[in-house]
Amino acid sequence: MPHTLYPPHPISEPELLEKLLGEVRSFLPLLQRSEMQQLLQALRDNAQEELDQIEAFARREQALRASIPATDDYAKLLRIHEDLNALEMDRFLRYHSVTALHQNCTAYRDELARRAVELVTAEISSPPPLPFALVSMGSDGREEQTLITDQDYLVVYQDGGEQAADQWFREFSELLVERMEAIGFKKCTGGIMPSFENWRGSLQQWQRRLLGIVRYETTDYGKNLMDLIVLSDARYVAGDRETAESLVELIRSLEMDYFQALWGMAKAATEMKLALGFLKRFWTEGSGEHKGEFNLKLLAWAPLVMNVRILAMNQGIPATATVRRIELLQAEGSLSGQMAAGLIEAYRVLTKHRILLQIKVIKGIQKDAYHVNPHTLPKEEREQIRRALLLIEELQKVIHTNFSIM
Repeated sequence: MPHTLYPPHPISEPELLEKLLGEVRSFLPLLQRSEMQQLLQALRDNAQEELDQIEAFARREQALRASIPATDDYAKLLRIHEDLNALEMDRFLRYHSVTALHQNCTAYRDELARRAVELVTAEISSPPPLPFALVSMGSDGREEQTLITDQDYLVVYQDGGEQAADQWFREFSELLVERMEAIGFKKCTGGIMPSFENWRGSLQQWQRRLLGIVRYETTDYGKNLMDLIVLSDARYVAGDRETAESLVELIRSLEMDYFQALWGMAKAATEMKLALGFLKRFWTEGSGEHKGEFNLKLLAWAPLVMNVRILAMNQGIPATATVRRIELLQAEGSLSGQMAAGLIEAYRVLTKHRILLQIKVIKGIQKDAYHVNPHTLPKEEREQIRRALLLIEELQKVIHTNFSIM
């Protein structure tokens, strides 16, 4: 079934099928009898071929994912991860479905992360002293995993264990980060991993840490603001769900209670630069290695994700996925149907090109997974990206007004 906002108005599977069949029937009177038979036979053959291919992808994926819980060798888990990534890349190149890729990559990486937690827990000489959880953030927290991933995780545990518990979870977290890298999760260059003390702690420790950020009681305001933004996409992955949900609820409530912190994030979102220049034409690098290109992630995709996040947080929307946030913003009246549909299309277009850049890197065609030259794209695709940028700019203006940012 298509996504609920493709097209802008919800459509059921029977309605979609009737619509497509209606288009075929409207074309049949223009054909001779033999041509009708040829057309319908070709449609049937092509539909069966696509169905066979979809089922083949599904069988292969199911077999690989079914092997994860029974695998206790990290090298084998790495091969499973690589095989799943390769399968997902092939599936994306055939169908270009951003939604399907997000769902599939997120699902099998969650299973790999859960298995890593189980194996690392078993490696440590003593059992966990307290219930704990692994929580993801970033693209994983938004359930928007793609073909290239790194570690964006934190560890949270229940209160009451004091120093002995802190020591156990320090050992666990440091080992987990190494084992996650061994199965294909690159270490986060920004240090958003539980091996760093500020990304693990008990619920009380997390509360003190978060209060220090939202009350502006800590140094390095810029870094703390970015940490709060990252935490806004927190999502349970493994371990004790109740512990994870307690932390997520704490994050959400503090963001709502301390408007100044949310205002700071909104200001940062509206000030994010876009790849738009004079007369709303593309802005590209004027010299250097990326002359004629722009950073698709920093100057298009990230501003979209960031600004949608801010609007959703301001409305108290608990969802983390960008498209779902847009849908709920439309449902509660913050976005018109046209604006919501446009933003979802913008997200799909920009993410598709991000994934295609990743594929070029994976295949060794190029080294950079961020920069794109818009003028080498077909005219229609180039215009799609430009329209997406204009819509993001409009969204920034909405947030700028809503938050009274001077």
